[in-house]
Order: sequence, then C-alpha cells, then structure tokens
Amino acid sequence: MKIKLSVILAILCLIPVLRPAYGATLDDGTITYSAGSYLGGQPIPIGYDPYGYNYQARRFSGSYFNAYANSANLPPWDGDDVSYLAANPGAVSHWAWNYREVRVDMKWNDAWLSNIDRDDDGKLDRHYGLPSYIGSGAWLTNHEFGTSDEDPWNYFVKIAAAPADATPIGGIWYTASGGEIGTQIWGEFAILQGVYNDKSAGEHGLAEISPEGPGLGKY
Repeated sequence: MKIKLSVILAILCLIPVLRPAYGATLDDGTITYSAGSYLGGQPIPIGYDPYGYNYQARRFSGSYFNAYANSANLPPWDGDDVSYLAANPGAVSHWAWNYREVRVDMKWNDAWLSNIDRDDDGKLDRHYGLPSYIGSGAWLTNHEFGTSDEDPWNYFVKIAAAPADATPIGGIWYTASGGEIGTQIWGEFAILQGVYNDKSAGEHGLAEISPEGPGLGKY
C-alpha cells in the first residue's frame, strides 16, 4: 500500500497546475477593478475587499455608502465622519452618503456578476454570452438594516432579470402569457419579493410579491 501511494504522489507531482479552461480566476491576479474607481487597476482580491465586497463568494456586507464609494473614486468610509470628510470633502455630496449607517447584505448569482473572466478583458463577466441582462437568469438579493426614530428597521428584496419573452407595460414586467412578474426596476429587472419592517413607519411584513412566484432561478 505504501508503494502504491508513493507512486501516485510521484505522478501527481508531475501534473502541472492548469488554469481552468473556462476563464481566468481571481487567483490569477489578472482581474482588476475598473478604471476611474478608487482601486482602479488593482487586482481584485479573493475574500472581502476594504469596501465589503467578496467577489469570489458573490456577496457584499457593509455600509450602504461603501457599496458605491469605490466606483465614485472614494475610499471606504470607516465610521468616523469628521476625519473621513476632512480627507474626502466631496463625499458629502454623493447621493449615498446619507445612508452610510445603513448596513447592507447582498448576494447574487454568476449571471449578475461572475467571479471569473471568460472573455479575457480583465474584468468579471456580467450576463456572459448575452448583449444584456434580459433572459440571462441573473438575480440579486438585498437585505438592508437601519434605525428610524431609534427603532430598528429592515428591508429585504429579491430582484431578477426579466426573461427574454417578457414585456414591460406601465412599469410592470409580464410573461409572454400575460402573467405579472413584478415591478420593473433598473430597466431590465423585476422585483419578485419585498419585505419591509419598520415600527416607526407602521410597516410590517410583505410589501410586494410576484403573482408568478418569488422563487429565484425561475427566469
């Protein structure tokens, strides 16, 4: 048994470590942040970055403001308003600044934003192989937490790309057979489900749900 095992190990040592045939990975170090962003040109790391994005795991966990700060060429907000604004006075005019204390947890699938680069452009793929998100099967979940009048609130939403044969009418996406998918958002997407709990606003429970069903992966 020891002889057989040693032979197997010797053979394995001769096999080169190959890059996956389907594309470059974050481990390759060739996938970088977009030009114009604060980290522009730097390789995207495996694991969480300073803003709260974990592109390998396809998720985000952090400040609402930090979800947009990098693309706005701003460093991550660290919780200290005085020192942050002293170094970055323009941040106060960013639309997301007022929501910096809102915590956000997001998850998405490969079609929304992949963790690999199949077309060798040095960027993570979006709706790979398609000209737009329509019909891609992309989805995202967004869970927000904050306080209002010292009362905690939270909001959860499921969003999915509209199927290729769907039609938007009056701000609502409909299936080819006329079924209502959900409220149109960001043009190519529909809200499948929304849950809002806020004592100060008198909100509790389901705020919106797709009559066609809220399940992810359906479209």
